[in-house]
Amino acid sequence: MAQVILTGIKRELKTKGYLTELRKKNYVPAVYYAHGEENIFLAVPENKLKHIVFSSETYLIDLEIEGVGKKSCILKEFQLDPVTDKIIHVDFYGLVAGEKVTVDVAVHLVGTPIGVKEGGIIQHSLHKIEIECLPSEIPDKIDVDVSDLKIGDSLHVKDIKFENARVLTNPEATIITIVPPALHREVEVTEEMEAEEKLAEPEVIKKGKQTKEEEED
Repeated sequence: MAQVILTGIKRELKTKGYLTELRKKNYVPAVYYAHGEENIFLAVPENKLKHIVFSSETYLIDLEIEGVGKKSCILKEFQLDPVTDKIIHVDFYGLVAGEKVTVDVAVHLVGTPIGVKEGGIIQHSLHKIEIECLPSEIPDKIDVDVSDLKIGDSLHVKDIKFENARVLTNPEATIITIVPPALHREVEVTEEMEAEEKLAEPEVIKKGKQTKEEEED
């Protein structure tokens, strides 16, 4: 599993105005939590966080919090601004040796399918698989060999062999399908029509889940 060092500053639980000022200074408000520990509210530099949030890999983070010390954790959740896609909040989950953790791991396709060489198109439906394992067994990604897939073939979660991990994602979920070019075009047209219909409808904005600190502000 890939490792990265991230530094942060401890902060107090204050008003939304305080959080806004932090963001203007290019800091992202965050919270660290772990089983049997009190929550730690902190802020981390946005430029150091981006490659962790937007990477397809899962990182083991050595989080160095000023005045607290080092915490071993993973990025559990993050929130993006719906307009700018800027990172506005992250949750770090502390890892405890010997205690299993639930984590989403990216699927990495390996090889060129036979069906693609014959003119087929890759339809990659599932990009992450949820697993439960010990911290020391968390993979940075899941390599899936797709070389033998022909046109019409599909690969499902149940077809992947996992060592030292329990799979939580539906085993029947489709990871990848090799579809004929004509069928791929039909899917594209259908998606375009659905997108146009949505644009014609009134926009409905759903409020996202509040963080613990925003609920208390």
